[in-house]
Amino acid sequence: MDQADIVIVGAGHGGAQCAIALRQNGFAGTIMVVGREPEYPYERPPLSKDYFAREKAFERLLIRPPTFWAEKDVNFLLGTEVTAVDPADKQLTLSDGRSLGYGKLVWATGGDPRRLSCAGADLAGVHAVRTRADCDALMAELDGGAKRITVIGGGYIGLEAAAVLSKMALDVTLLEALPRVLARVAGEELSAFYQQEHRRHGVDLRLGVAVDSLEGKDGRVIGVKLADGEVLAADAVIVGIGIVPAVGPLLQAGAGGVNGVDVDAHCRTSLPDIYAIGDCAAFACDYAGRQIMRVESVQNANDMATCVAKAICGDEQPYRAFPWFWSNQFDLKLQTAGINVGFDQAIIRGDPSDRSFSIIYLKQGRILALDCVNRVKDYVQGRKLVEAGAMLEPHLLADVDLPLKELV
Repeated sequence: MDQADIVIVGAGHGGAQCAIALRQNGFAGTIMVVGREPEYPYERPPLSKDYFAREKAFERLLIRPPTFWAEKDVNFLLGTEVTAVDPADKQLTLSDGRSLGYGKLVWATGGDPRRLSCAGADLAGVHAVRTRADCDALMAELDGGAKRITVIGGGYIGLEAAAVLSKMALDVTLLEALPRVLARVAGEELSAFYQQEHRRHGVDLRLGVAVDSLEGKDGRVIGVKLADGEVLAADAVIVGIGIVPAVGPLLQAGAGGVNGVDVDAHCRTSLPDIYAIGDCAAFACDYAGRQIMRVESVQNANDMATCVAKAICGDEQPYRAFPWFWSNQFDLKLQTAGINVGFDQAIIRGDPSDRSFSIIYLKQGRILALDCVNRVKDYVQGRKLVEAGAMLEPHLLADVDLPLKELV
């Protein structure tokens, strides 16, 4: 097939959901999904947790079995990248040199792991945890006897990887350049809690440290040199310092965007008949004061995909999905509702020492977001408060004997 009515570039959560939603909404035309990896769409969050810990086989991560896609007449070009977009002729250039025409294009490529810029970043034994291949390579290192693992980056990916590795009785060091973990997404109270938990589980957590370079021998990493000159011995290194939106061909074709590709309220880019969804799409978020931002979550990718599919099928509505996130570390389940950008007050509900509590973020008295640790009821009930932008007295929010549903 060298032409399709809808071409979806990216075979992750957003790309898969868009194809599914198109069929659910009655689209009868041809659909082609172009995916960089050789696998059919699979769930990404379990990679750094269940799959990496070998608690779940890869087949159980598949979003749908291959037979489903055949039944829905969704075609795939796997192991293939789009290297150029011609919006005038509606043609894509593929990594194998072929061309693929489209009627409408949905860009759902997500992002590539951000790489270290220091010397030694390309040594063998330096890993990301973004794809199945990434995790397989690291698992092979562990099978080969790697015991000393350094994780660079104290965001969710780094923390989740460190948690799994520490459960394997490995020697785990986690380095964060900022004064606290999760500094970009959470308040100080949640950061302090997770720092304590990781240290309690044996992780050597170091804050406010900069990496000078990675040291190697025979082309393989053997240590991490810090800015103060200390060298940490390492059999393998995991780099979890964020992603770079994979939007090069779109921007080269003239699409607007600085941090990712900009989309309007209907997920359309500035190029005709081209949409963008998921981690790579920057939009004015209703739950962050209309700030232009990318939201890196499965929820956002899936909901944007459904929004685009409905628009293509004639039911065009602005994207206003409620943002939510989660993270599993050790026996802790963190659930987040809303986005806490610009908060000026944080109310703790419960006692962090009990390992079951919530943090409610306010801005000028209005509820912006919640972080709930092992507190599912607060998360479920508190979502309604966030959606409503409720204004409530702090002492009421802090009262654990008062269910949040009674405050809605």
